Formats: sequence, structure tokens, C-alpha cells
Amino acid sequence: MVRRRHLSKKQVKVLNDLFKGELDEQEVLEKHKVWRTVYDRWLEDERFLSEFEKRMRSAHRHSELVIARYAGLAAAKLMQLTKSDSQETARKACLDIIGFHQAADEKRKETECQPAQTKKHNSMPPELAERILAAMAEAAPEKGEG
Repeated sequence: MVRRRHLSKKQVKVLNDLFKGELDEQEVLEKHKVWRTVYDRWLEDERFLSEFEKRMRSAHRHSELVIARYAGLAAAKLMQLTKSDSQETARKACLDIIGFHQAADEKRKETECQPAQTKKHNSMPPELAERILAAMAEAAPEKGEG
């Protein structure tokens, strides 16, 4: 049996449509008249899987870039929402800020190259987060009474 060195035109078209994002996986397969069993075999093929994973990594990098680009704006909007007249909105914004800070701290720790050189990051201890939320909850009724 002769092995191909490159992907078939149909495989390339399927990959292109999968990563365009306009159709879901099943719709792409139907559009190109590819049976699920054939697609499953493609996913076991080293060349197809390699290209699939390369495109997946590219898509993840692109989404991380978009998030990084707008993170400052999102953080500023969350800070504005902490001053909302709605206690629930302010509370959720505070939780999102705390969650974002903790997630960013975990991400930094994961990306450290060598554990011996790990620097201590300033993370917000849960107790501090609870005190901040409690203080904000106590201050919120005062805001409405004025």
C-alpha cells in the first residue's frame, strides 16, 4: 500500500472549514460528504492529526492574543462595576476581579521554566479576599441610604 506524503484536497478542505468556525464539526463533515468513521480514521493518521493540532495551537494563540489585547479594558470595566448601585452587580464584579487575579497568578506559576528560580508572586490570600468582600457588603447599604 502506497502512503501519501501530503493531505488530500478533501482533508485540507475539511480542516479549513473546521477552523473557519462558521460550521460545527458535523456540519463540516456533511458539507464535504465525509462519514464519521472516515473522519475518525483521519484523526488517527499522523499527518492529519499533526495538521489538526497545529491549527488548534494556532487558534488558541489567536484567542489568547485577543484576550490579552482587551484584558486591560475588561479590568477597567470590572472596576467601574464595583461601584454599581446594584449590590449584586458590584458583588459579582468583585468576585470576577478576585478570580481573574487568582487565575493570572496560577498561569504565571505554570509558565515558570525552572522551579528553583520560581519567584514568589503577590497573590491575594482567601482570607483577605473574604475581608474585602465583607467590607464592601457592609459599605453597600450605606450607599443606598444617602
